[in-house]
Amino acid sequence: MKYTQLGRTGLKVSRLVLGTMNFGPQTDEADSHAIMDAALDAGINFFDTANVYGWGENKGRTESIIGSWFAKGDRRDKVVLATKVYGNMGADGEAWPNHDKLSALNIRRAVDASLKRLGTDYIDLYQFHHIDRNTPFEEIWQAIDVLVQQGKILYAGSSNFPGYKIAQANEVAARHGSYGLVSEQCLYNLYERRAEMEVIPAAQDYGLGVIPWSPLHGGLLGGIIKKEAEGGRRASGRAADTLADPAARSRLQSYEDLLEKHGVEPGEAALAWLLTRPGVTGPIVGPRTAEQLDSALRAVELELSEELLTGLEEIFPGPGPSPEAFAW
Repeated sequence: MKYTQLGRTGLKVSRLVLGTMNFGPQTDEADSHAIMDAALDAGINFFDTANVYGWGENKGRTESIIGSWFAKGDRRDKVVLATKVYGNMGADGEAWPNHDKLSALNIRRAVDASLKRLGTDYIDLYQFHHIDRNTPFEEIWQAIDVLVQQGKILYAGSSNFPGYKIAQANEVAARHGSYGLVSEQCLYNLYERRAEMEVIPAAQDYGLGVIPWSPLHGGLLGGIIKKEAEGGRRASGRAADTLADPAARSRLQSYEDLLEKHGVEPGEAALAWLLTRPGVTGPIVGPRTAEQLDSALRAVELELSEELLTGLEEIFPGPGPSPEAFAW
């Protein structure tokens, strides 16, 4: 496994991040533990979760599965643990006041609940899952600084923030003597490159590590057309809607044809491409099985040729830097 610093921090993390969103809803506890064992054995030390994972009536279940894995012993100090706060942790429906978002009260309650489920006394990276338009960053950083002083969290990060909110958050932090955001977890992959306009440049300027989620864009970059032709797992939801668009399907077919020509597996190429991108710490991989984890691990050692990188750029061109991407 290869390692890098998380943004401007001294924290060393693996170039792949183990995403745990499937633990509970799609992967049972025993298999989830086996995947975490395999990831740790392979050198992955960066695990990502969220308090809402488990979904519906089972919100918090994923953190509890990780907690029961930690309880087996000799592993918590080997893991850089990231979780998130923002979502409503009550039953599905409207949240009871102050039981969601980023008020100081909810942050305090949420971190204590996550620590209990995770079976640990600290969280390495505590991430804001979404922007809260009603809570000022002065309040958010006051709450975070208290948690840092109490030893409950070490660093704070963001997820799904636009570039201007990354800037705003860290400017407020600087004025108040807080360390500020050290990472941004965003939607970023070959197919969806809009983050290159504002989010990634802002992250780089403020010293945030970029952690892309959905690196295979819901499975579309994992060779979905060939898999469907061979009778494998079919696309559903947004992925199925995308494949129904002739232009999108044509681009994906060109992508799969290019990689077949170079003898490279599509999913591994999509991950390897992200590892070449400026500012990227490591993509989040969310394996449902040990086999899917093995495929992701191969991407770390995969070297993409200049010819292949050029071909990928032709099929999936980026938006270009801002403001030129939308102005002169």
